[in-house]
Amino acid sequence: MLLLTTVAKAQTTPAITPADSAALRKLQQNPKREFRGVWVATVDNIDWPKPHSTVEQQKQQLIDILDQHQRTGLNAVIFQIRPAADAFYSKGREPWSKWLMGKQGQIPTPFYDPLEFAITEAHKRGLELHAWFNPYRATNDANYGALSADHITRQHPEWFFTYGGLKTFNPGLPEVREYIVRVILDVVENYNIDAVHMDDYFYPYQIAGQKINDADAYQQYGTDFSDIRDWRRENVNKLIKMLSDSIHAHKPRVKFGISPFGIWANKAQNAEGSDTRGGDSYYELYADSRKWVQEGWVDYINPQLYWPLGYSLAPFENLLSWWSENTYNRHLYIGQAAYRINERRATSFKHPEEIPDEIKLLRTNPRVQGSVFFSSQSLTDNKLGFTDSLRLTYYKHPALPPPMLWLDSIAPNAPQNVKAVAVPNTTRVLVTWDAPLEAQDHEPVYGYVVYRFEGTEKIDISTSENIMHIQYDPTASFIDTTAQRGKTYLYVVTAIDQTKNESDRSPAVAIKLP
Repeated sequence: MLLLTTVAKAQTTPAITPADSAALRKLQQNPKREFRGVWVATVDNIDWPKPHSTVEQQKQQLIDILDQHQRTGLNAVIFQIRPAADAFYSKGREPWSKWLMGKQGQIPTPFYDPLEFAITEAHKRGLELHAWFNPYRATNDANYGALSADHITRQHPEWFFTYGGLKTFNPGLPEVREYIVRVILDVVENYNIDAVHMDDYFYPYQIAGQKINDADAYQQYGTDFSDIRDWRRENVNKLIKMLSDSIHAHKPRVKFGISPFGIWANKAQNAEGSDTRGGDSYYELYADSRKWVQEGWVDYINPQLYWPLGYSLAPFENLLSWWSENTYNRHLYIGQAAYRINERRATSFKHPEEIPDEIKLLRTNPRVQGSVFFSSQSLTDNKLGFTDSLRLTYYKHPALPPPMLWLDSIAPNAPQNVKAVAVPNTTRVLVTWDAPLEAQDHEPVYGYVVYRFEGTEKIDISTSENIMHIQYDPTASFIDTTAQRGKTYLYVVTAIDQTKNESDRSPAVAIKLP
């Protein structure tokens, strides 16, 4: 295992001089820019909310989840808001999810909007909120009698086929694609989300003896294709392209990302595929995830690499290398299998160093911008002490998500009139500032970053060690609760916009606590 990791590192790390090695190690250990996400799954109440919870209990559970991930050092939550043509939000057209109050269509009482609440609380903690949609799944079981009267399967039964006992939208119907785009735009238009996120469920995962009943749609709409499989892939491509265009037309700074199955295609199937021998998305799910990156339809791709280093059929390191060679200048975040830690049947995941070794490996690859862990409860459970290792080592210092210069390349101006004063009768320091002058592109300030340096320490904001606080709201103040008596501190503040472009720093302000 160690040999495999070493070889993979040697293949992905460029040659460096001895003089550069210390600086490179420091950068890899404490990157200032890194996506650190976690999926918060609501389907089957996997992560939230707990079944039979009251509204107040649900709110507290979500606050506890966000607090935990903030302490761990994450900077994004991918929050599932549409698991099965239903909703964890009020400003849309689909019924309330049964996994919220126990029955589909049941309004939370007393009323609240879970998505609005999650966005507000996530942003308070310096966490991006990516709204996670399952595009095609309409039911998660065969209990169709429990569906609400206004569920889309009742309104338009002709839009669906049944596969494996579940109802799935037929991707070959133009009206289906238009409906899904409209559902997602409801959220883009009505909520302050940071991104739209979709998972790996497109055409259904194959089940022996099952057949996709879309022959009629193919006969009507697939006349340009001699092979129904090519037509199916094109149906999904059309949806992704429509979504990309629509999301960015309505809100140009909202990101669009997809988390596909980890293998696009195996080399034995396709010369451009990865050196693996597992299931794939291109041939089995009709999802050409590589094309979506190639065409620039997505802002990030987040493949689920849920196999360990050295695994014979699908080695983590092989897939990491393959995806990094197919990013086409879009962001690449690696989906990592926190849920498999200490798994009985997987020897590799019983070793505490498995996922930390994966993190160290991906940090040697400059085309990889971060990780997303499945799922939230796995991190909360701190299996084999992994969450502690994130908090104390790998995510010890805060990090900003990497900017997306194709969406916005203009940074805000620096904050003005920074001041630091001691809070009377405490060791706290109140840092305040004035908002910066309007940016060249007229984009409003989205938040701020506060840095703290001690005494004569050189002011350098290119690394993460001195970041004290990251906030995603325009409040122009921060209270430092960790200052110590007798020490001199220097504070500087920067502004960030929605895509996390960062301004120049403000002039430093000094204070010595008595």
